[in-house]
Amino acid sequence: MSEERIASLREVAGDVSRETAERLTEFEARVRHWSTRINLAAPSQLDQLWRRHILDSAQLVRFASETRWLDLGSGGGFPGAVVAILLRDRPEFHIDLVESNRKKAAFLKTALVACPCARVHPMRIEEAYPIVKSTQIVTARALAPLSDLLRLAAPWLTSGARGLFHKGRDYASEIQQARDAWRFDLIEHRSMVDREGMILEISNLGVR
Repeated sequence: MSEERIASLREVAGDVSRETAERLTEFEARVRHWSTRINLAAPSQLDQLWRRHILDSAQLVRFASETRWLDLGSGGGFPGAVVAILLRDRPEFHIDLVESNRKKAAFLKTALVACPCARVHPMRIEEAYPIVKSTQIVTARALAPLSDLLRLAAPWLTSGARGLFHKGRDYASEIQQARDAWRFDLIEHRSMVDREGMILEISNLGVR
């Protein structure tokens, strides 16, 4: 574990222990290993896995102190598994990860076996509505356009949860389209990792 790697993690996620950084390095190795069999990350991105995926996911912990999280369309664990590893020692912390692809869900269960704070649900998001009845933070990364994402997350966001959603260079047009169907409060956080990226913090969601 290099000091440079630990420093890069602390830069985006705050005070992180060496042990936690080592856990994330182990997770990175698992992603690389499993990616030879299932598509957890694009092959062209594996060389940038630490920065492009892990650090990009890790920055979310700066924006929320809540203890109940929900990650939609978790895929290879970005951001859900990264958040689980970072916050596993936070008192009363719990995160639900919803992933419909059975192979990816199996990977997540294996990767998070040492994180009792995390529960993986191998199902479609709509099937999780009666199971994950409440949460405080909803996350998603590279899942769907914002308008569709708000529809999928509406049962939680209309009940008081906040959304923290990664978006890329087209975020402004996605916001405009989403406002045609939804009203919501929005805070835009510039990504600390991707110069074209934005974290959209959404609260008080309602239908127009």
